[in-house]
Amino acid sequence: MYQRLYVPVDDSYTSHRALDEAAKLAKESGGMVRLVHVVDLAQFGWGGSEFLDANELQNNIREAGHKVLQEAADRLQAAGVQHDQQLLESWGEKISEVLLQDAENWQADLIVMGTHGWGELMQLLLGSVAEGVLRKANLPVLLLRSQDS
Repeated sequence: MYQRLYVPVDDSYTSHRALDEAAKLAKESGGMVRLVHVVDLAQFGWGGSEFLDANELQNNIREAGHKVLQEAADRLQAAGVQHDQQLLESWGEKISEVLLQDAENWQADLIVMGTHGWGELMQLLLGSVAEGVLRKANLPVLLLRSQDS
């Protein structure tokens, strides 16, 4: 059974669904969950400095990321699931690659994440973190879609 469950979170319904599923798996196996949230700071690291304070904006983005992680941690705490959490930063790297590197470093057994289930056109235009993880992962990935997808 999986002992080290890796769960990328944001504030979406599908992310909450994945978190709940990971909590069930962790409780059944006595495993641990690692919560992660990625903030992409590159878009705010250059240019336009006469109009905004890039450092302040980056700090606000980090703070929002910590809030997402804390809310997810509170859910796991209430469920009695052992967990840790990590805010990851991207400076222009693909978020899926940031996640996979951290999952590998943490020695995850399973990645559990939500996917929005967009159609092919939206996915082509916007990309998909879940698809990037699924394509390149060297470990099992459990994807959960919204129930109405």
